[in-house]
Amino acid sequence: MKKYIVSICIAVILLLLLRNMSSTKLVANHVKGVVANVIYEPDFINVKGDSIATRVLVPEGYKRVIYDKNSFENYLRYYPLKPYGSKIINYDDTEYFAQDWHEAILEISVPKNGLQQCADALMRIRSEYLWQQNRKDEIGFNFTSGHYCSWIKYAEGYRPKISGNRVTFHKTASPNHSKSNFYKYLNLIYTYAGTLSMHTELEKVEVDDIKIGDMLVKPGSPGHIEIIVDEIVNELGDKMYLLAQGNTPAQSVCLLKNFENVSISPWYRFDKNEPVYTPSYYFDEARFIRFK
Repeated sequence: MKKYIVSICIAVILLLLLRNMSSTKLVANHVKGVVANVIYEPDFINVKGDSIATRVLVPEGYKRVIYDKNSFENYLRYYPLKPYGSKIINYDDTEYFAQDWHEAILEISVPKNGLQQCADALMRIRSEYLWQQNRKDEIGFNFTSGHYCSWIKYAEGYRPKISGNRVTFHKTASPNHSKSNFYKYLNLIYTYAGTLSMHTELEKVEVDDIKIGDMLVKPGSPGHIEIIVDEIVNELGDKMYLLAQGNTPAQSVCLLKNFENVSISPWYRFDKNEPVYTPSYYFDEARFIRFK
């Protein structure tokens, strides 16, 4: 108990010091989260749940929006999770400095090469879904240069030759449609695509129309991106959502808490033209994009 009281006192002092500094709002938000972890017991968490849908409970008066069994939306909603309490682990097997941000860790490996960062993790999840659904011909992304790189062409042996912003593709490898080669393709995508190219390439979605699978994005180099992994609605049409993210450095993909509104955490609401604070990032507005 003494440790908790000391933690709260330190956090309150930091909040008082930071409250009038707009540039440190994110830091203050994180400190609030540390306090929340001490004070609040999560209301909507089932620690025995092994998927997003079974880990996170629905607030009274809400119900999950129904999607087709084989849809990307359902794939995300039932994405498997590591046991409750699992930590965020960096690509080099070290623990990430912040372990207060998440309610769950998604069961997705973190390659040791350090390439699978925020946007990359989401492109991987989308690609693995398409692979599972035998829609491999739909797997492909634009490089930041704007050039499209598809899995099918890569599997046929085509490789990019890059000179500045000029990209050409040449058949320089033997055909290989294996799963191991698929992950080599993804490493190429991680290298030449990212948040900025995704924002440029993909459909923009209004806040009123967002759904599971849509991504909250701040384009840039670096920028950041997070993905909606569940969606609920009440009789009045009020919707709430769950967010997951990869991050930099490359690390575990996690389900985020809501430090701005701990009474509904980990659920989020979004308003048009309003900023969004998540534990690790500040989005100046609720801007969303959607995979093809």
